[in-house]
Amino acid sequence: MTKILSVIFLSILTSFYFFPFEFVFFPGVNTKMALSGLGLVLLLFHLARQQRSIINRDFFRLSLIAGLVSLIGLFAVTWNDTCDYTYATYIVSMWVWLAGAYVVIQAIKRIHGDISVELVCNYLIVVCVAQCLIAFAMTQYPPLKTFVDSFLGSTGFMGKAGTRMYGIGASLDVAGSRFSVVLVMIISILMKIPTKEKKKYIGFYFIAFFVIAVIGNMISRTTTVGIIFALVYLLYMSRIYTFQLNVNTLRILGWFLGILLVIVVLMIYGYHTNLAFHKNLRFGFEGFFSLVEKGRWEVHSNEILKDMYVFPDNLKTWIIGDGYFNGPDDVDPYYIGERWKVGYYKGTDVGYLRFIFYFGLMGLTAFCFFMCKVTKVCMNRFASYRSLFFVILLLNFAVWFKVSSDIFLVFALFLCIGEEDNRMAEQKSLPDKFTS
Repeated sequence: MTKILSVIFLSILTSFYFFPFEFVFFPGVNTKMALSGLGLVLLLFHLARQQRSIINRDFFRLSLIAGLVSLIGLFAVTWNDTCDYTYATYIVSMWVWLAGAYVVIQAIKRIHGDISVELVCNYLIVVCVAQCLIAFAMTQYPPLKTFVDSFLGSTGFMGKAGTRMYGIGASLDVAGSRFSVVLVMIISILMKIPTKEKKKYIGFYFIAFFVIAVIGNMISRTTTVGIIFALVYLLYMSRIYTFQLNVNTLRILGWFLGILLVIVVLMIYGYHTNLAFHKNLRFGFEGFFSLVEKGRWEVHSNEILKDMYVFPDNLKTWIIGDGYFNGPDDVDPYYIGERWKVGYYKGTDVGYLRFIFYFGLMGLTAFCFFMCKVTKVCMNRFASYRSLFFVILLLNFAVWFKVSSDIFLVFALFLCIGEEDNRMAEQKSLPDKFTS
């Protein structure tokens, strides 16, 4: 019972970090910020016990690059005389995420006795599945929704989402990008765990995959990007294109197709028997329904997105931006310029364009370099997961064609894991990681 309660506690703690939200009774401070404050105290305590103040070289270099991003953002804000400091303080955001991640990693290490990339991935999978199941349950059982709404503060990606499905801090495109990353993680784990363990856990991993893929898409259709990347990653890792499949690969593909068949049957049944599921399924997979019913792929949000590809019309904006990332009305009470219906500057929610309009190609280049450097650090530290981190980076850049969701928080967790700690933990079996 103690082990079960420990896993539940760690899952909640991980969710507080991965899907932060504000409590109704504590507005203005979300769970990520609270963890960050605790993380800073823990870090200072550990440094004091060790009687040293050595800063990790990787953290120092990443901080310099994040500082450059912030400096360019500050220059853009100052040059354009705006007060939108969204990315002018990015170095602060970076360390807030790292401090919060430090708490999660230390808690997992303390309770399990070890820490590894795979173990952290497993907790992220559990959290995402739980968020999807909670969101789905809220559509089926109104008292649960009433209970969640009673303590879940704010609206938007960290709170309530109107008529859309949402979990506890998991909502809109931000949730979709994080679901996408976890889908890729599931494929990576399936292709790495020992043969003996594949037989035991492969079914559970694929069930988790389809729960996140289906319900996650109902919460945010950005999850579709993750589904595509995960399937391509599966084809690449399984080497199916070589037509030289071994027994283990055939077993994985067999489980995949078998569970997919069961999921499709359940989806068809729910579509015809449950009104809420019917509505949310049509929303989540609107493109597929449109293709079947109209003969063409058509998604309402994609049609809106087409009109959001609005490019700068002057050289200054291309170079250093206009200093606005959010809608001017949200950050500047004295703004008297043009206003847009969607609330974003220039009426665009496209990630790359929002970065360009904020701090130009200079800032966008620096930010891309920062993400690449973060990925490189993780790839060098955990060589056996190089392809996973590379795919996550590509996924991040792909999502930016739709929204400006920042997935540095994913890398932050792994930056807090030591290379030697991961190597030692990998020597243990998968069951030990969940029960030790």
